[in-house]
Amino acid sequence: MSLFEVNAVDKKYYTERIEDFLPQNIFDVHTHVYVAQPPMKGEVRTVTWPALVADSNPIEDLMETAELMFPGKTYVPLMFGTPTKGAELSDANAYVAGVAKDNKFPALLLVHPSMSAGDLETAIIAGGFKGIKVYLTFAPSYLPVPEIRIFDFLPHEHLQVCDKLGLSVMLHISRSGRLRDPVNVAQLLEIESMYKNVKLIVAHVGRAYCNSDVGDALDILSKTDNMVFDIAANTNGWVFEQLIKAVGPSRILFGSDLPIARMRMRRIEEDGIYKNVVPRGLYGDVSADKNMKEVDSPEADALSFFMYETIEAFRIASINTKLNRNDIEKVFWQNGKNMFGF
Repeated sequence: MSLFEVNAVDKKYYTERIEDFLPQNIFDVHTHVYVAQPPMKGEVRTVTWPALVADSNPIEDLMETAELMFPGKTYVPLMFGTPTKGAELSDANAYVAGVAKDNKFPALLLVHPSMSAGDLETAIIAGGFKGIKVYLTFAPSYLPVPEIRIFDFLPHEHLQVCDKLGLSVMLHISRSGRLRDPVNVAQLLEIESMYKNVKLIVAHVGRAYCNSDVGDALDILSKTDNMVFDIAANTNGWVFEQLIKAVGPSRILFGSDLPIARMRMRRIEEDGIYKNVVPRGLYGDVSADKNMKEVDSPEADALSFFMYETIEAFRIASINTKLNRNDIEKVFWQNGKNMFGF
C-alpha cells in the first residue's frame, strides 16, 4: 500500500505541467527527515499547520514520496531533522547522520544556539554534515516572537565555525515583516560582509509568501554575491519573478520542505495573509488557524499537492522571465549539486 494516494487529478497535473518542465535529475535542498517524536514543549514560535501532514518522515517515506511525485526522475535530497528540545536534538541529528551516510546523501546539523563553537565543530565533523540548520524556535525564551533577530538563534560563534570550514547555513528568518523587515535585511548583509566562506541559504525566499512581504529587500540583496535562496513551501509566482530578476537562476535552489509538500492544497492571499486552501476535514479541525481555509467539493476535489503548486508557480515565473532549459537545470539540479559536492 502506498504512503499516500496519487489520484487522477495529481497524475494529470504532473504530466501536463510538471514532468516536461523538470530536468531528469532533481536536487531538493530542503527536506526534514525524522522518526515519530513528541511535540515541542513550551511556547510554539512558528506556524503549527505543517504538523498536520505527517508525524514522522523517515528516510523510507521521503524516498517513497519522491517516487510517487516524480515518477521516472532521479531525486537527491539535502536532509535535516525537525525542531525538538534538549536531548532529543542529539537523537534527531544522530538519525539524520546515519541515514545520510547509508544513502550517501548530504545532510545539515540541527543546531541550538547555546551549543559552544567547539562542540559545534566536533559534531559537524563527526557526523559528516555539510553545514547547519537553525531555528528561531530556539531563540531565548524571554524574547517576544516579533522581536527575535537572526543573531538570536544564529550566533556569530556558529557563523565563525561555518566560515572556517566553508559550510552552508540554512536560515529560516524571523520577524513578522519577513523578508522586507529592515532588521532582517541588515543582518543578512552583515553575514554576507563578515563571513565570505559561509554558503548562506535564505529559506522560503525569506518567507515572502505574499507580495507585501518583499518590500525593497530583493533590490538591496541583489547587490550581494554569496547568499542564495530556496523556494521551499512558497507558491507565489510574482515573488519568484522578482527573485529571478534580482539574483538570477544561479542563486536560486529548488526546495520542497517535505513532508509538508505532501499537503493537498493551493495557496491564496487574503488581506496580506497567506492561506492554505485544503479539503474540509482532511487535516482535522483547522478553524483556529488563520493560515488555513477549508473548501468543499467540487473545489476540494481539484486540489493537488503543495509540491506541484510550488513547481508550477516557478514554471510560470520562469516563462515570464524568459529562463531557458539550462537555467531550469541550474535551479532544480546543478546549483544544489555544486553547493554540496554531490
